[in-house]
Amino acid sequence: MVPTQSMGAPAAPPGFQKNFALRMLWRISYCLLWQLVGGALGWWQSGPWGAALGAALAAWAWSVRDFVRGARVLHWLRTGDLADAPVVHGIWGEAADRALRLLRRQQARIQSSQDRLQEILTALQASPNGVVLLDAQGRIEWCNQTAANHFGFDAQRDVMQSIGNLLRNPEFTAYYAVKDFSAAVVLEGRASTPSRPVRISVHLHPYGDGCTLLLSRDVTALEQAEAMRRDFVANVSHEIRTPLTVLIGFVETLQTLPLSAEERSRYLGLMAQQALRMQNVVQDLLTLSRLEGSPPPGMAEWTPVQSLLQRCEDEGRALSALLTQHQPHLLRFPAPEVLRAQGDIAGVPAELQSALSNLINNAVRYTPAGGCISVQWKREPDGRAVFSVHDTGPGIAPEHIPRLTERFYRVDRSRSRETGGTGLGLAIVKHVLQRHGATLDINSTLGKGSAFSVTFPANRLRGFAPST
Repeated sequence: MVPTQSMGAPAAPPGFQKNFALRMLWRISYCLLWQLVGGALGWWQSGPWGAALGAALAAWAWSVRDFVRGARVLHWLRTGDLADAPVVHGIWGEAADRALRLLRRQQARIQSSQDRLQEILTALQASPNGVVLLDAQGRIEWCNQTAANHFGFDAQRDVMQSIGNLLRNPEFTAYYAVKDFSAAVVLEGRASTPSRPVRISVHLHPYGDGCTLLLSRDVTALEQAEAMRRDFVANVSHEIRTPLTVLIGFVETLQTLPLSAEERSRYLGLMAQQALRMQNVVQDLLTLSRLEGSPPPGMAEWTPVQSLLQRCEDEGRALSALLTQHQPHLLRFPAPEVLRAQGDIAGVPAELQSALSNLINNAVRYTPAGGCISVQWKREPDGRAVFSVHDTGPGIAPEHIPRLTERFYRVDRSRSRETGGTGLGLAIVKHVLQRHGATLDINSTLGKGSAFSVTFPANRLRGFAPST
């Protein structure tokens, strides 16, 4: 009887059944030949009884020889070592050869599956998101390094450990117990600190027979961006709503009360001041939007450093004269002949003047009357240039310095509004400098003043003539 072929088994080669029948015929014939030789030898020695004994002994010897061959093949099949396949002849040899070929095919399939699995695990290991495979009992079968960093796992030590024992978070425990995985849950990251919070989003996905796929990702930056967006909207609303409320109040006053010409003129002046404040906020917001949405400036447009700083000086002196009429500031700028030797700078002139003038104007606004403001332009040995503004103002506390370039961030809100600031000036400065490859450094000491320094890269400068 020919055994039925199982699903997935390789099909028998053409002529297999015919070759099998021929080999069985040869096997029977070989056994009969042994018996004939044994019977002939027994007849020659002892007659008919000797012939029967000789045939029986020959059959027994052939069976033992065949059994030994079969035992070798069976022993090899039990060990499964492909390199130790026995070399036998006959039907056992063919059986061993066919088994060897089948084992090699199976080994090739297993190796291919293992290689494919390794490729998948390597891809999951390279994922920027954390991946954890959980069995039906919630034990970790595998996790990538990202997940290990998110939760403090050890990718080797914690295999087959319960996720509930390793991730002891009440929010995750409740999320896992409810079995409602339609949405993610956000947890505090392992490396989270009060000064630097870390937020991890965890989402479970059931698959297979009770297994679960856990995906995690760091959403700290997203939450910070969302918080910044909310703060930005709130600040813009506040900055515009306050002067708008004042304007509406003055309009109602002008509409309802009989005012003298002097009072009406004063109210109209205050209204114009508030309208100008709103206009400045809107203008600065549009400037920020334009800076963020436009490509960096090229190297085709060059502006003399001397003319750029001259315009900044004129603007700074005019603002100082306006704010301190009785006791002006002491303003110090580089001499024209020194600036002429500084060559040219590449970039958008209007943006560069806006950024540098903003730093000078801030120093003028926040330095008390009679204070000193020093502006310098210095070339470094490596070709870079440093523009700096030093003042003798009230100074800035260290905790405020990292946030000065944030939109609408103010150290003293009341004083900022008194000096006419919108809270967007340093944010504009930061974006302009970033577009021109420059960096801004801020140093300040409370009660002693501040220093704002801008470093321009050497590739945006040319024509420097050092003094001899």
